[in-house]
Amino acid sequence: MSISEAEAANELMRLARQIARHNKLYHAEDSPEVSDAAYDALVRRNAELEEQFPHLVREDSPSKQIGHDIAASPLGKVTHEVRMLSLDNAFADEEVAEFIARVKRFLSLGEGEAVAFTAEDKIDGLSCSLRYEAGKLVLAATRGDGQVGENVTPNVAHIADIPQQLVGSNAPDVFEVRGEVYMDKQSFAALNAAQEAADEKLFANPRNAAAGSLRQKDASVTAKRPLRFLAHGWGAASDVPGATQHEVMQAIADWGLPVSELFIRVSSVEDMLAHYRAIENARADLGYDIDGVVYKVDRLDWQKRLGFVAKAPRWAMAHKFPAEQAQTTLEAIDIQIGRTGKLTPVGRLTPVTVGGVTVTNVTLHNRDEIARLGVRPGDRVVVQRAGDVIPQVVENLTIDEDRPAFVFPEHCPECGSEAVAAEGEVDVRCTGGLICPAQRTERLKHFVSRGALDIEGLGEKTIDQFFALGWLESPADIFRLKDRRDAILALEGWQDKSVDNLLASVENKRSPDAARLLFGLGIRHVGAVTARDLLKHFHELPVVREVAEKARAGDEVALAEITDIDGIGTAVVEALGDFFHEEHNVAVWEDILSEVCPPRYEVESVDSPVAGKTVVFTGKLETMSRDEAKAQAERLGAKASGSVSAKTDLLVAGPGAGSKLKKAAELGIEVIDEAGWAAIVEEVG
Repeated sequence: MSISEAEAANELMRLARQIARHNKLYHAEDSPEVSDAAYDALVRRNAELEEQFPHLVREDSPSKQIGHDIAASPLGKVTHEVRMLSLDNAFADEEVAEFIARVKRFLSLGEGEAVAFTAEDKIDGLSCSLRYEAGKLVLAATRGDGQVGENVTPNVAHIADIPQQLVGSNAPDVFEVRGEVYMDKQSFAALNAAQEAADEKLFANPRNAAAGSLRQKDASVTAKRPLRFLAHGWGAASDVPGATQHEVMQAIADWGLPVSELFIRVSSVEDMLAHYRAIENARADLGYDIDGVVYKVDRLDWQKRLGFVAKAPRWAMAHKFPAEQAQTTLEAIDIQIGRTGKLTPVGRLTPVTVGGVTVTNVTLHNRDEIARLGVRPGDRVVVQRAGDVIPQVVENLTIDEDRPAFVFPEHCPECGSEAVAAEGEVDVRCTGGLICPAQRTERLKHFVSRGALDIEGLGEKTIDQFFALGWLESPADIFRLKDRRDAILALEGWQDKSVDNLLASVENKRSPDAARLLFGLGIRHVGAVTARDLLKHFHELPVVREVAEKARAGDEVALAEITDIDGIGTAVVEALGDFFHEEHNVAVWEDILSEVCPPRYEVESVDSPVAGKTVVFTGKLETMSRDEAKAQAERLGAKASGSVSAKTDLLVAGPGAGSKLKKAAELGIEVIDEAGWAAIVEEVG
């Protein structure tokens, strides 16, 4: 199903908020509201949109985040010497095959060259790193946000699976064992029975029980909880006892740490999938919860070459078990109005449990999807938690020709304005614009969101409240709240400190980042990345407006100046032109710029010889794959392009370079060979 760029930007914003909230509930508070499958569906939807719209990837994208920060933790902080990363997920056999193909391409391996992997069950527990020095346990920490975790050293002393002293005398001087702290199913049932008998809060599942037990400030509480541990890898190490994942894990087991009995070495996609099926079939009979199988490239030298992307290694993948489905009744269809005016139908369900979570709402996407499914209130439907922001209907079980079809509204239920679909689009939108209260409040919420101006204290409820009171009509009104201090203080729940904190947060944004401000205005097709690209080129907001207005008036030079920016096309030009053509939008623009003064937008450069430059690779690279070379360029702050143009700064040419090398010579572009590129990479380190 197609989705517009603006809708993708909106959905990515909502996903970032949702996933950040669920990360906090899961990692920091041990009280998740959704199942792992539901969370995976959110992450997967985010990844799908980012792949389809790479220029819309947000600074706060969930694909860049690991776990959750532990700022409010009562436990001490530990900075990991080697980051604790998460894993990319696969849900289909084809994705596993593509993972293997991707590894081979990156390593420049031939089709017939085998790659060995390890495969093991993915236990559903709390990630923990155990640092041993001279064989003695000296520090234990949770993953936290991947960089900083919580100190749980006193707590793990009460876990029988974790030795205080490694067995044997061949352990390296420093070695961090990493794995999962968990609670088995039987112990979990006994713990909840005891909690119920004591009239105390029950734990939702074994993972929550394990996390809550390990992250106790009082280690004596942990001592009373039957926690277990399984090792699956390592972090910092003064020496690594093996050349493969399999060898090192065997060494860890020999030192006295438990490793999964289902851990094996495989050498083909068939063997990997066979082991996956075997574990899936045995899942119900295991003594602990698992949610998939983890594959890792066995050779450590290949792991090093493959490296990492964003928050996950290229050499590992989690093959998750499929989401569950359930049947229930669709009780009603409500229409919600989004920031851009889109009318989104939401189905209200008779509550049903799917994957361990009670589901009451489903997305119905748009009127075409309702027509395709033929759903009406009262229908019996199949619901699945996979591949979307909220659960979706995958099948309508009711066949009743006598009942009328659901009639999608032709007018906005919020303001009564006409609701229409633009030519070539499936989404129906309210034409009311800023006169529609739903759009105005949603735009205000977007304006203060984390990816935009990020104003603390102005949450959704506060904006709704202030809007209802008539205090917030447009973004500029936020900066006039200082004149309403006494009125805010008179509201229930507000104190001097909270009001002052809010007003201070607002005042701190008087000189906002220009790209964030542009993104915050909610112009269609102008997502966070597009806003940054525009400001990288034009540097100041008045210039963006000036060029956009000229382009709309038919100035071809202005049009070319915008569309020559990589990743920006005519849709953005049209959206900018349309925005500034509307008097009420210009009024909002001028009003906000009368309250704030964004500094000239400049991009910090990475300290490397190629930072900020455009690099093209051509010919056969003999020591690395093209993907590996591009990854190196991006890591050094350069942009890796696939074609040579006047904007190209450097061409790296291997044997067999043809037309690109000729064109570079004609344009006077600097050319180096693969050895020269390797010297640049080595110089930066």
